Amino acid sequence: MDRITEDLLNNGSIMKRQVDRLLAQGINENLILRDITLSGFMTMDRLVRFIVDKIRNGDYSLSIIDNYDYIHEKVVLQRLASEINIKFEDLDSIDMDYQLTAKFPLVQLQKHHALPLSEDDLSITIALNDPLDIQIQESIQRLFPRKPIKIALATKKQIASYLFKIELKDSVKGLVKKIKDELNSITSIEDQQEASSILLLIDVILKACINARASDVHIEPTEKNCSVRARIDGKLSEIFIFDKAIYPPLSSRLKLLANLDIAEKRKPQDGRFSTLVGDREYDFRISTLPILYGESIVMRVLDKQKALVKLEDAGMDSVSYNKLLKGLESPYGIILVTGPTGSGKTTTLYGALNELRNIEDKVITVEDPVEYRMNLIQQVQVNPKVGLSFADALRSILRQDPDKIMIGEIRDQETLEIAIKAALTGHMVISTLHTNDSISAIPRMVDMGVEHYLISGALVAIQAQRLIRKICVHCKVEEEIPPSILQTIEHLIPENAKFYTGKGCKECNDSGYMGREMICEVLNISPELSSLIAKGSSIDALKEQAIKDGFIGIFENGIAKAIDGITSIEEILKVAK
Repeated sequence: MDRITEDLLNNGSIMKRQVDRLLAQGINENLILRDITLSGFMTMDRLVRFIVDKIRNGDYSLSIIDNYDYIHEKVVLQRLASEINIKFEDLDSIDMDYQLTAKFPLVQLQKHHALPLSEDDLSITIALNDPLDIQIQESIQRLFPRKPIKIALATKKQIASYLFKIELKDSVKGLVKKIKDELNSITSIEDQQEASSILLLIDVILKACINARASDVHIEPTEKNCSVRARIDGKLSEIFIFDKAIYPPLSSRLKLLANLDIAEKRKPQDGRFSTLVGDREYDFRISTLPILYGESIVMRVLDKQKALVKLEDAGMDSVSYNKLLKGLESPYGIILVTGPTGSGKTTTLYGALNELRNIEDKVITVEDPVEYRMNLIQQVQVNPKVGLSFADALRSILRQDPDKIMIGEIRDQETLEIAIKAALTGHMVISTLHTNDSISAIPRMVDMGVEHYLISGALVAIQAQRLIRKICVHCKVEEEIPPSILQTIEHLIPENAKFYTGKGCKECNDSGYMGREMICEVLNISPELSSLIAKGSSIDALKEQAIKDGFIGIFENGIAKAIDGITSIEEILKVAK
């Protein structure tokens, strides 16, 4: 049994019969404490108070909580900080002064796991993870001989993350110095934008982000710095930090690449450019937005090879794939792909277009904007500035003798009405709609002002989807699921099912996940379901009929992926519940 549970038993904070009951249920003895807190026998607040008292008395070292993934270090440190009257700092909420950290040797900061935060006339504030280690404090004080140090508390992970960012910053120090020297020696703005070192820096940023499997690159100026963040598997993480002086030539050069107006900094702008990164060509869709300290620049990474991905390769299971294929084989009608923003709907549309495109059919798309360029498909980009909206483009498309039409997104009643009329007059239409599940798309279309009988006549299939993170193969371990969670999903899992999670490693940047995959549900509109839609039946009645027709929901699809060891139960509960 683990040490904290034994100590809680010895001082009477938990009862032996509670422990015996859990052991009788087959719970691993090292997970007894987790289940006691989950069941409410002991609140997390009481447990944290007990641990902090033991740490202050010297019975435990702070590292004891590393053995308990359900006890959050931040909560323990916040409690400890208030007890010993020092400040707890959430480093992510601070605009870090990297000029201060540059004054001290990085090797020493890494050795002592310390991070300088701020400096005033009287003292220097240093973030540490263990405030009770006097030896480390004395060693750090020797690094700062002229001023006394003030201690602040921060989590081990945040300190390590910021020290790594300083290391990355040092790795491009030579390039940044070269840029500054060029900027100082060049007076005209035009020459500054043409400076070769800025192009080298852009190349370094794009390579680092693409190697990290980023889908978007965010360049954001703050009061003191310029931050480069990348969205990896749906989560943003900081890749680089530069001095504020680097931002103006960097943003101007990116605008030039995308043919944007470099003098316009008060209005949002959109553009795109292509470049070789390594030996592959990538498209980048760039968007600028005026913010307090300059412009936020976001680049969407468009890998041309992803446009040609097959639906089954994107993680679509064979049952759902065959259902969608059945819908796509229909000669006319409307197929909808639904889900929240960032759930991979556009990728699915391109996957469906891959199935549809051939030399015999005229396929036209209306997109805002065109993300991937494809052969055998006529792609129209919406441009409201010149009066080309989705609805306007659709009206013209119908005069172009199309066989199949793809609409990037149905945003309003007018677009939906034209799409349904096109579907009813012999065209196959595929599009996206923002709803949480497939059946909700039907009342959403009614709310948008379309009659039930038109929906029932036009609708062929609806797919709802989400993206889930896949467990990192390098740190995949078996996981024991708490009984309280198992009880809610026991009807969906076979006996002796095993579940897995990622414990975190350098390959996955300590997240435990690497890569993403689709989970989905496909609702084929059977004659019975079509009849219920035409009558305006309730969602419950529609769902009941769908289940009779063999409908499998997105949550069930996600649980099947967790049973197959592709993802964790935690991820499914977070994304699909």
